[in-house]
Amino acid sequence: MAGALKSLLILGRWCPGLGVAPQARSLAAVVPGVTQIDNKSDFLQKRPHRQHPGILNLPHVRLPQALANGAQLLLLENAGPTMENQVQTLTSYLWSRHLPVEPEELQRRARHFEKKFLENPDLCQTEEKLRGAVLHALRKTTYHWQELSYTEGLSLVYMAARLDGGFAAVSRAFHEIRARNPAFQPQTLMDFGSGTGSVTWAANSIWGQSLREYMCVDKSTAMLALAEKLLKGGSESGEPYIPGVFFRQFLPVSPKVQFDVVVSAFSLSELPSRADRTEVVQTLWRKTGHFLVLVENGTKAGHRLLMEARDLVLKGKEKSPLDPRPSFVFAPCPHELPCPQLTTSRPLACSFSQAYHPIPFRWNKKPKEEKFSMVILARGSPEEANRWPRITQPVLRRPRHVHCHLCCPDGHMQHAVITARRHGRDLYRCARVSSWGDLLPVLTPSAFPPSTAQDPSES
Repeated sequence: MAGALKSLLILGRWCPGLGVAPQARSLAAVVPGVTQIDNKSDFLQKRPHRQHPGILNLPHVRLPQALANGAQLLLLENAGPTMENQVQTLTSYLWSRHLPVEPEELQRRARHFEKKFLENPDLCQTEEKLRGAVLHALRKTTYHWQELSYTEGLSLVYMAARLDGGFAAVSRAFHEIRARNPAFQPQTLMDFGSGTGSVTWAANSIWGQSLREYMCVDKSTAMLALAEKLLKGGSESGEPYIPGVFFRQFLPVSPKVQFDVVVSAFSLSELPSRADRTEVVQTLWRKTGHFLVLVENGTKAGHRLLMEARDLVLKGKEKSPLDPRPSFVFAPCPHELPCPQLTTSRPLACSFSQAYHPIPFRWNKKPKEEKFSMVILARGSPEEANRWPRITQPVLRRPRHVHCHLCCPDGHMQHAVITARRHGRDLYRCARVSSWGDLLPVLTPSAFPPSTAQDPSES
């Protein structure tokens, strides 16, 4: 994304006095269908354009003071001289992590190397040497995925590295639900892979008035103990700041138990195989009463993992007799079609960015950005969702025109160059104040005319 943004910014090196560049004029013709502002219900309701209902971005997110104080206290008591290096190492490892290789793929690679070695007459073809050569080749070319075992020490490092960024990403996801469905007042929440408990704190910040039960599930007893300490201000005694929080190592077994909101944040990537992910996602969906919120790193691996879970829920044949309501995508996709980001010649991760203030500690002195991918699935009918196009990249504001990359309800990606003269003042001003991750309040045709102009992100 950084490389794409750098090339996009090249487009902005025009002198303001020259007006709209010739390329922008040609690109403006790409989207003649984006001319009808969605005002069938007076969507602005006399509000200024900068507050149009598609705006979903949050200002810099800050940890609740009690949580920040608890994390700071634990770091002051336990952080050694190498803590900063450990935090940087773990952050880099988690960000660069790939999904584990499936057994079928490993067998396919083994057959490929075996065939290659058998075709080489210079190699001694004893069965033992052949097997050793294949194993050696597999070790050199295959990503070695390892499950992380969160001990007390590693849990503390994880808290220092990911508590604030994870809180920011989940807060952004919850904010979208509240902004688009303010009448929704959940009473119960389950967090799978709860870790340090950032989901509980984020949910309490959004729906603290209505939530009465938080179920935190994590197989690491060290993580559960750390999360409980954070709830008590960094100590093992005292009253928790958030009442109604329960901890357990395993998912509830009873099929009758459902929660208004079910969350898995940065946890599906910790599972060792597709079969394990399938089982967990199906279980989480059965436990979902209204919204299933899935969040992962904003990488290609994280995005593919979420699309796998999205398709699994949408295409699920089995309908629970206890809750036969269908599923639909609440966010970020304005459709249930295949993700267009994965079908381009250069696949990109569908990701978003949220600014936040980190845990106040000696190496955390500047605001940061959390890049993440998310999918919010809901029970009900797709007609209940807002089908405005989603802005999928940073908006480029130029003299008298705006570049927006949109994921549209027809399942296609579109690069729209919007001008007031061609598309109307309302749409132009709404686009100009919108940001990456917002919805653009516009009715789009079923398909835009194909573009022959070059997208500046590809230059």
